Amino acid sequence: MDTSDWKWQLQNRITDLPTVQSRLVLTPEEIASFPKALNNFSFSVTPYYFGLIDPKNPNCPIRKQVIPRAGELVALPNEVEDPLAEERFMPVKGVTHRYPDRAIWYISHVCAVYCRFCTRKRKVSDPEETPNKAEWEKALTYFQNTPSIKEVILSGGDPLTLSDNQIHYLLSELKKIPHINHIRIHSRYLVTLPMRITDDLCKIFSEFFPLYLVTHFNHPKEITTEVAEATKRLATKGFVSVLNQSVLLRGINDDPKILSELNYKLISIGIKPYYLHQCDEVFGSSDFVVPIEEGIRIYQALRGFHSGITIPHYVKDLTGGGGKVLLTPNYFQKKENGSYHFQNYKGDQYEVGH
Repeated sequence: MDTSDWKWQLQNRITDLPTVQSRLVLTPEEIASFPKALNNFSFSVTPYYFGLIDPKNPNCPIRKQVIPRAGELVALPNEVEDPLAEERFMPVKGVTHRYPDRAIWYISHVCAVYCRFCTRKRKVSDPEETPNKAEWEKALTYFQNTPSIKEVILSGGDPLTLSDNQIHYLLSELKKIPHINHIRIHSRYLVTLPMRITDDLCKIFSEFFPLYLVTHFNHPKEITTEVAEATKRLATKGFVSVLNQSVLLRGINDDPKILSELNYKLISIGIKPYYLHQCDEVFGSSDFVVPIEEGIRIYQALRGFHSGITIPHYVKDLTGGGGKVLLTPNYFQKKENGSYHFQNYKGDQYEVGH
């Protein structure tokens, strides 16, 4: 048994309540919510990431990200299945093309760990959503025939679920398209499955410089020795630039001290903090939501008081497909009904719940 092998970690993911109960002291709420939550969204966690959970602390920041709770079963009126309207901007299966110069390509709908606040609960973990080779070819044809696209973002699920050969093929085909300026990969495996960042994978990445990887750390507890070593391999062997996008999550990182520690730790291992996201309005996310005014107060406690390279942009991806807006007092208005009014990059008006 080689627990440092990424394939072993995937094959031995924890997916059932009895195994969780054998290792954690669960609360009655967690026990009751677990089977009910599975009706909406799968449960899965790697042995590596599960090992970071405090077995006796129900408020452990790792635990709260992966163990279902009662709030996940409640859908508020402003919460929807597809908050970013990714399906509406989908010219071919697996491709969202909202902004003129870039497109997201969902090449896998499998993750090592299913985050309970996931924006793509509607399809992540659904085997019928995983694109096949013919659908890959249709997506590549779309990219070839759309010269406005300068950036393709490989996303999912998690694109690093694919084999090395599949990743090499996709990167090779994208690099053949003259108008594509660069490629970005969105993966949480650096957080939840750092052993996936092998020397062989980095060798593949090194062939396609410049390559950007955006990962997703939410708490300093997630930055381990294994993570630091994997990040160094990406930089020194794969020549990959690594950035991080966090989600502001209630009871997990809604504290300037925690975010400061997280961002300084990221910089110390070679990862640039990129975005701090307001939690998306996906169904069952209300327990994670930090009010925007509180988020701005937290953000203002960082900006100007900490090194500039440690500060991400605080943003909201507008519900309904409006794209990202910066969250500062000048960028939104709060209405009497408690909702917020935004204007996006095109001047379109949006009203969102939180």
